Amino acid sequence: MSRILIIDDDEATRRLLRDRLEDAYEIIDTGDPESALAKTLEHKPDAILLDLMMPNFSGFEVCQTLASLSFTQRIPIFIVSGYGGSSYKALCQKLGAVGYFQKPIDFAYLKVQLAAVLSAKRPERRVQVRIRLRVALRLRGIDQQGTPFEEVTNTEDVSANGFLCRCKAIWKKDSTAEVFLGSGEQEYVGAARVVWIESGETPYPRYGFCFVRKTGKWVLQ
Repeated sequence: MSRILIIDDDEATRRLLRDRLEDAYEIIDTGDPESALAKTLEHKPDAILLDLMMPNFSGFEVCQTLASLSFTQRIPIFIVSGYGGSSYKALCQKLGAVGYFQKPIDFAYLKVQLAAVLSAKRPERRVQVRIRLRVALRLRGIDQQGTPFEEVTNTEDVSANGFLCRCKAIWKKDSTAEVFLGSGEQEYVGAARVVWIESGETPYPRYGFCFVRKTGKWVLQ
């Protein structure tokens, strides 16, 4: 059974969410936004339902923190808030949220969205420890339009079998790139496949790569 973490300082809302969702999910909840990171690391939820306006530590800060840390950034975050408007939704999307639900909650739609995100959970999700490390790379491959290209970029984090980086080129999921260390004199590492693409409109999307072949040295062994 998938596990949902609810972060909301309003006890009535937490109770309502639990009552409506616990038939399909294991529910963990907290009314203390400052404990959100600890709860996430302890319980390893499959998705998070997060309120925005909370004392001391706002939902915006919680969302940004969870979406930026390598150990938590792959957990889908759904905002559940009494505040509406396109500006709130756009900001939350930029901070890393995958969905936005305004109170009173449309539970039928919420359940559909939760099911869709959780059923599409990537089997490639990396289990290796990932560390924040800036490494210069040169990527060579075929973009979404079928055009060959080369691009110099830098990683944001790395694991023994993959890395996260931004690219100007538009990649398709499951496309493959030849990976070289360094932007000048190059050291060939191997081939890596695109397993994750950041949602949302941005001129430099983030891509998660997983090595399918390594013939050279990588920064983590």
